[in-house]
Order: sequence, then structure tokens, then C-alpha cells
Amino acid sequence: MSLKLYTYAKCSTCRNAAKWLRARGIDFAEYPIRETPPSVAELRQMLAAYGGELRRIFNTSGMDYRAQGLAQKLPAMSEADALALLTQNGNLVRRPFLIGEQSGPSGGPARPVRLIGFKEPEWAAALSA
Repeated sequence: MSLKLYTYAKCSTCRNAAKWLRARGIDFAEYPIRETPPSVAELRQMLAAYGGELRRIFNTSGMDYRAQGLAQKLPAMSEADALALLTQNGNLVRRPFLIGEQSGPSGGPARPVRLIGFKEPEWAAALSA
């Protein structure tokens, strides 16, 4: 599996993340998060990478999150229900959302990559060869 970057075209942080990856010659496939949200399997992998905190994979600053009152509902929601909600509405997923595997140094074994939000130092550490 290669790297998959889920983005929203109107999101400057998403554009910056894609630009950053391209500038470093890192291959990835880009997917529109609204039309093609991450799968439940991908969401579970990201959730595990972020300590199982459902709130961390939600776009808590988005209008859909606020309109649905998810700040109040999420704490009582089951993981399965929360992940189903995310797969049905890509606007609810925090972005950019980068997931997949990257080859290790000198063609070594692939290592998993699980990044959400764009913080350049974090991405540089995770993606350095």
C-alpha cells in the first residue's frame, strides 16, 4: 500500500501538506475527503495511532461537527457509530489525513505512516528516510 492523502480542495492546510510532500519527492495518491472519505479500516488504523481518542480524528472546528452537536454526542457514542458517521460524511474527518506505508531507508521494509493535521516537524520526522 502506498501513501494516501485525503484532502479538501478549499483547505489551505491540505494544499500545504500536498505541496510539502511534492517538494520532497514523496509519492502519494490524493483523494477528495468529502467525496471519498477514508474507510472504516483506515479510520481504525488512524484511531490506534492517536491513542484511541475519537475526538482527535474528527474535524472539531468544522461546521458539520458543530451543526450536529457532536461535541456533546461524541463522548457517549460507540466507536463503531462514530466511525460509521465519519465514513458517511468526509467533512467530519480531520484533515489532511495521510495514511499508508513508506519504504524504509535504502529500500528496507515498509513502515506505517499515520498522520492527521499538518505539522511540518511531525511530518518530517515520520517521513524521513
